[in-house]
Amino acid sequence: MDSPSSNLYPANNDSPARKKLLFLRLALLRLHKTLLNMERREYEREHGHVNTGELFRLVIDHSQFAWLHNLSEFVVRIDETLAAKEPITPEHTSGTISLARKMFVPTESGDAFQKKYFDAIQRDPAVVIDHAELARLFNNEPPDSSTP
Repeated sequence: MDSPSSNLYPANNDSPARKKLLFLRLALLRLHKTLLNMERREYEREHGHVNTGELFRLVIDHSQFAWLHNLSEFVVRIDETLAAKEPITPEHTSGTISLARKMFVPTESGDAFQKKYFDAIQRDPAVVIDHAELARLFNNEPPDSSTP
């Protein structure tokens, strides 16, 4: 029997639509971690070191981290799709990628998330690298095979 986490990584027998969704999920998780680390460093610069438990509370309750909730919720929706018994259609995957493409437009004149994302790209080179990975996915290029 497969463990729940084994369903969240591409396998040879996965459909192309499912594989694309899995690669998108992994890219979003990497970006989420990078953005959390960036916000943590900013917070710690002003307030001092926080441990893992404090960080968890901050991510849930503090306004500085609130903009990342959209990204967390997007990944949860992907996880729910991957866990469902119904097959994942190419149309569903295309729609999900299209929503992500719209969400991850870094712009000074967009919605609150896009503005914060724009600022993050300006502040942290690691965010630029993760954004480039998303751009490759959005352009149907295969993800970098050197990363899990």
